[in-house]
Amino acid sequence: MTKSSNLTAIVTGACSGLGHASTLKLIDAGFHVVMFDMNEEAAQSHIAEHSEQSLSFIRVDVTDAAAVEAAVEQAFNERPNIRLCVNCAGVAPAKRTLDRDGNPMTLNDFSKVININLIGSFNVARVVASHFSKLAPDGEAQERGLIINTASVAGYEGQIGQTAYAASKGGIIALGLPMARDLAPLGIRVNTIAPGVMGTPMLLAMPEKVQDALTANVQFPKRLGLPEEFAKLVLHIFENKYLNGETIRLDGGLRMPPK
Repeated sequence: MTKSSNLTAIVTGACSGLGHASTLKLIDAGFHVVMFDMNEEAAQSHIAEHSEQSLSFIRVDVTDAAAVEAAVEQAFNERPNIRLCVNCAGVAPAKRTLDRDGNPMTLNDFSKVININLIGSFNVARVVASHFSKLAPDGEAQERGLIINTASVAGYEGQIGQTAYAASKGGIIALGLPMARDLAPLGIRVNTIAPGVMGTPMLLAMPEKVQDALTANVQFPKRLGLPEEFAKLVLHIFENKYLNGETIRLDGGLRMPPK
């Protein structure tokens, strides 16, 4: 795309993984990125590397309604031409419904994943959409803004130990179309990316045998996905105005086995 000097994006989970890759790609395309994250040390390091002209940071817990409302208000006050929100904040713990001794997963463990991954994504999206709705329509499409949520192939084929994670990502997949329908009259698009096994810190922290087993089920190319490939898709969705209400699998043809 032609580099833009006046567009801004909000990226949640922007300090690591897919969020950081998206941030770098958007900066390269000329966006200013407002990073929503809890890791202030990492954020300041990124700003020092790329300059305040390209990046700014607001510390925010995506599960906190008041904190998100304040953070989005601040972002739009400081950078009025925000047209893109990419929700990447998330966690991926593995825990079975029952452990080996028959003890159930605690409800708090399940709720925490749902709160961060699903409710946190909706929390940011709902507030950003409200601010988008007040912007003047832009370009030939007369669009006001775009929200991209991050699901996972686990939302379709959750593995053993992924009840909470799969439920949260399946919820994000289900969220996409009705939200797109809600916001269509306002000129706001909503799309979802469902990545497969990506070479993020979250996955690379897993045991090597787990990584090898996951990669073995990728059809082609037979490797981990690159965070940059996720970021390229973010940019393509922004550019392709006819993409709306869609979930795109980015997985090399992977279909997850039970384990």
